[in-house]
Amino acid sequence: MFFRKLLGKVFLHGTLEVRYGDGCREIYGDGQAPRVAIALTDRKTERWMSLNPSLRVAEAYMDSRLLVEEGSIREFMELVGRNFANLERQPWVKATARVLRQSRRLKQFNPMGRARKNVAHHYDLSGRLYDLFLDEDRQYSCAYYPRPETSLEEAQVAKKRHIAAKLLLNRPDLTVLDIGSGWGGLGLYLAQTSQCRVTGVTLSEEQHKVSRERAEAAGLGRCVDFKLEDYRVQTERFDRIVSVGMFEHVGKKNYSEFFARTYDLLDDDGVFLLHSIGRFGEPAPINPFMRKYIFPGADVPSLSEVMAAVERVGWQVTDIEILRLHYALTLEDWYERFQKNRAAVADLYDERFCRMWEMYLAGCEMGFRHQDLMVFQMQLAKKHAAVPITRDYMVDSERGDWRILNEAARRQKRTG
Repeated sequence: MFFRKLLGKVFLHGTLEVRYGDGCREIYGDGQAPRVAIALTDRKTERWMSLNPSLRVAEAYMDSRLLVEEGSIREFMELVGRNFANLERQPWVKATARVLRQSRRLKQFNPMGRARKNVAHHYDLSGRLYDLFLDEDRQYSCAYYPRPETSLEEAQVAKKRHIAAKLLLNRPDLTVLDIGSGWGGLGLYLAQTSQCRVTGVTLSEEQHKVSRERAEAAGLGRCVDFKLEDYRVQTERFDRIVSVGMFEHVGKKNYSEFFARTYDLLDDDGVFLLHSIGRFGEPAPINPFMRKYIFPGADVPSLSEVMAAVERVGWQVTDIEILRLHYALTLEDWYERFQKNRAAVADLYDERFCRMWEMYLAGCEMGFRHQDLMVFQMQLAKKHAAVPITRDYMVDSERGDWRILNEAARRQKRTG
């Protein structure tokens, strides 16, 4: 039995008990926690999953062909995450990954029409769904946890503050382009706290509608303009550009286009802050379950891929920060809220949708806890003198010490 031998090679840490479709029970691992018991409903499922476990284990759970009998799906995915490197070492898995790397170029043709369709697949779901697990501002990207006990709401405010500090919003009326502006939370925050003028662009009709309504309700309609447009059609130049959680949807084949277009859109003395999921390791294809069901057209870059595209265009990298476990904490909070409101989600959609999103939230969390996923924030400029020569201005901004920040701006002007 190939699948049973495979589990014996993969699950070396923790304890996994499997009840197979023929009634046989097997236990894998070292007997330590976490302990999870699952059941496969028939023998066909076992054979079917063995051909592409990275995709079909998730599909089996979605279709109730894989049942968690002891523990939770989150605990099962923790067990998977701790042992996933053992799966990747298997020769046939390495061969499959090579094929995926070769074929991904065909999947990453990203004209504007396809980009909009891919965005709609996920972001134009019911707004009620996102209200059930996100914070009140609907921040749908990695939060920033100054302390482990920080609440989700506090962490999302801290994320916006952290990004604003790196944008060096040191004078009023700066123009800011927010690429992938979501439901408008970051753009509204920047306008309210820094008196800048924000243009936000999104391809999601639902997000565009909500963000415009929020801007009007906040009395910011004159200084925040949300557009249902692709960033590639913009013609105005901006003092600052920010992009949070959008770069993952660009596709590896299109990185040079992204950085060339943003270079053209930024003022010569401007600052660009890119916030994206990335990999610690070498380039690799995105998980096939994520691509098929959650984020079609998406991919996760390694820093080597990003830096190569940045260097070709001529950007200067003025700062890089790696946020390691912050997204794991964010996803844990989202998962707990999703489970708390699971019945309401099932009323919106159905049981299969709930199981799909459980797999998505729990699986992604474990990717950040036990595999090679991280988040990077990369600050870019055309001139090395566009920002102060030390990082003190970021800390001063986050602490709200605008007197020190303004003095840093004056020093920058003298040295520039």
